[in-house]
Amino acid sequence: MPDVNPERTLIIDLAGPELSPAEARWLRNHPVGGVCLFARNITTPERTARLVADIRGALERDVLIATDQEGGAVLRRLDVPAAPTPQGLGVLDDEHAAYHAGQVAARGLLELGINWNYAPSVDVNVDPLNPVIGERSFGADPERVAALGVAWARGSEDAGVLSAVKHFPGHGDTRVDSHLALPVVDKPRAALEAAEWVPFHAAVRAGLGSVMTAHILYPALDAEHPATLSPALLTGLLRREWGYGGVVVTDAMDMKAVADRYPDGQGAGLALSAGADAVLVCGHGDASLHDVHTRALDRAMRGGALTEARVAEAVARLDRAAARFPGTPRPYGAAQRDADARLVDGWAARMLTWHGEHVHFDPARPALLIAPTQPDVGGPYGDSVSGEALAEALRETLPRLSFVAADDPGAARAALDAQPDVPVLLATTGRWGVPDGTRVLAAHLTRRAAPALHLALWAPDAVEALPLPAVVTHGFRAANLRALAGALVRASA
Repeated sequence: MPDVNPERTLIIDLAGPELSPAEARWLRNHPVGGVCLFARNITTPERTARLVADIRGALERDVLIATDQEGGAVLRRLDVPAAPTPQGLGVLDDEHAAYHAGQVAARGLLELGINWNYAPSVDVNVDPLNPVIGERSFGADPERVAALGVAWARGSEDAGVLSAVKHFPGHGDTRVDSHLALPVVDKPRAALEAAEWVPFHAAVRAGLGSVMTAHILYPALDAEHPATLSPALLTGLLRREWGYGGVVVTDAMDMKAVADRYPDGQGAGLALSAGADAVLVCGHGDASLHDVHTRALDRAMRGGALTEARVAEAVARLDRAAARFPGTPRPYGAAQRDADARLVDGWAARMLTWHGEHVHFDPARPALLIAPTQPDVGGPYGDSVSGEALAEALRETLPRLSFVAADDPGAARAALDAQPDVPVLLATTGRWGVPDGTRVLAAHLTRRAAPALHLALWAPDAVEALPLPAVVTHGFRAANLRALAGALVRASA
């Protein structure tokens, strides 16, 4: 008899790094389809592996344990070699590198028993000012995004971790963050077919294991429902027209694009009815949101809005995925880690991109770094690089480097005036545009005789905002900073 309990379609989150007794009791009473882990859940390898084992023990079966280990700016486990930003891989334009980047990401997860990675993003970066995609995209060319994204996902799945290409049918042409509001992409079908849909169609043809939906309204296809809740897009296009048979998982249902319009968990039943198989519900510490959604699914079943046949189909897909990717922990030995670290370091060096003059820095002379103390993060981003951390990394090759915070442009200007002959590194390290104070400092640097170089560590589009020669790192992880530190000195040789 097929399982028709709609709770089996829920993917929930947890509050912390250990499964609390209350959470264990809840899981024993609610046979959800899996759990999504965030940075707050992932600590030491031993502790996190125990958490994963405890989740499966409470549910008494193999389930899908998910996380977002995209690489670059969106990482949940930080103590293993980190796959680079998709944007950096796009600069390399190397499918072999993309395949191995997917494997690098997977190896660090499967060691812990995590068997589902909500990656890669195959959104085409149509609008470079998109606030939520940016460096998470392999680029603006749909065919190259398709090739690199499919290669990355195949690497992940070949290494034992189910991939999830996202965000179907495309989040790359909007300036609205679906965490905060409902984006609308008002483009005709032909335009979507020529750009946004190309990577997703390629993923379907490749037989990749899962697809994550976007909370975006596409009026040309469905004027009423965001894609996550759209029968036209999930069943009509993805299932029937394209013939996709893998798992369809929603983006998080707590995001305001859905939650504000479909309160009290209404969106869960609508998403399943539309063709989704897994409903991601993230309370971020508020477990009551899980109860809201279990009750909403029960109402949808009792009211006939959600059928037993649809639930059975969804549960069967999740069970097949869990059987194909069982999540049996696989050791990540020192030799493999070292090999992966060398790969990551090599990619970081290759993806450094120079704009304008290669400014020379002499390790024997003083230099000044001006950078934000700690840029803000939001949306899917969990962390960023501090000014002090950046300075410490660069002191590996520039030992006389001093740091001044860009947060106080007046103090930074005073430091510049006090050292008129000292060369300067002006860093942009945030995702959300270039601060006005940084623009003022850049203009001042153009009037000094000493050399100045813009370090664009997160958003490459910041290069166009400042009138300085620049180097783009395509990321701010340790490998990117090592590559940058070496390049600044080699440039002076």
